[in-house]
Amino acid sequence: MTQTLTMQKKQLSRLMELCVLKYGFTKNITMKIQPNNVKYKKFKKGTLKKIEFKSTKLTFGKIGLKACESGIVKTKQIEAARQAITRKIKRKGKLWIKIFPYLNVTSKSTGVRMGKGKGQVSYWIAKVTKGNIIFELCGPGITLSKAALQLGKYKLPIKTKIVTLDF
Repeated sequence: MTQTLTMQKKQLSRLMELCVLKYGFTKNITMKIQPNNVKYKKFKKGTLKKIEFKSTKLTFGKIGLKACESGIVKTKQIEAARQAITRKIKRKGKLWIKIFPYLNVTSKSTGVRMGKGKGQVSYWIAKVTKGNIIFELCGPGITLSKAALQLGKYKLPIKTKIVTLDF
C-alpha cells in the first residue's frame, strides 16, 4: 500500500512539472503583493535605467503589454490592472505578471518632526524600465486579448503598448 502511495505522489509531481513546463503555472497559486523576506528592511530609492535589454520579448504568452517609458509601479496599480484584465477575459486564458514589487517605500506620518529615523514602510513598488514586458496573456482570441490589455493599460501610471508574438 505504501508503494502505491509513493507511486501516486511521483506521478502527481511529474504532472505538476509537466503543467509548469507546458503552461508556466500550477493551480492554486495566488499573487504575492510583497516579498516574504528581504535582506534589509528599508531601501534607498536609487535610479531608474533608461532601457531594458533582457526581458523585452514575450516568453510565455502570445500577446503582452510592454512599457514605453521607465517608471515606478505600485502594488495596488499592478493588482488593479490584473483584476481588470482577468474580468475582461472572464478567466478564460492565462495571465502572467512579469514584474514584482520588491522595493519598499517609507514615509513618516503627518505631524512628526524631522529626525529620529527613516519612517515606517508605506507600500511596495516595482521599477519598470523602457522595453520591459509587464503582462503576458495567452488563451482567448486576439481581439478579446487586445481589449483586455487596453483596460489594464489604463490602470498603469506609465505609457505602454500592446505587442504580439511574431511567428
